[in-house]
Amino acid sequence: LSLYSSPARETKYVENPQTQLEEGVSRLRHVMEPYTAWCQTELIDSSKVKVDSSLFPGFFSEGCEFLQNPPAGFYPRLGVIGFAGIVGLFLARGSKIKKLVYPAGLMGIGASMYYPQQAVSIAKVAGTHLYDWSLQGYIAVESLWKDN
Repeated sequence: LSLYSSPARETKYVENPQTQLEEGVSRLRHVMEPYTAWCQTELIDSSKVKVDSSLFPGFFSEGCEFLQNPPAGFYPRLGVIGFAGIVGLFLARGSKIKKLVYPAGLMGIGASMYYPQQAVSIAKVAGTHLYDWSLQGYIAVESLWKDN
């Protein structure tokens, strides 16, 4: 029930005429359609086979299969880890270093909560690399100190 009376409307569909540019683009698309279809089928399929077989054998197909049939609870975990990265970006106002460290750190913490075994193995490898780098830096500083 309306308080105000509205006049009866008569609607009529009016199609806008095509401009010369639109007609030219339409003609070009119709002329080029066989060539684009050939490119999509032949070139993309052949390049996909080359990339799959030469650079990363099985990587793309395994990734697609994993995303098509994920383990239970994968997408909620991915959402929590991604949200942690967004929170890190929100907290990292100001410094460019903070914008790198906070999201990566919070996403790492979130991922380590869901995947603790992988986090431990990554931490061990990162620890050995960090120890090697620090030892190389110590040796370099020591050699500079002795030279002077």
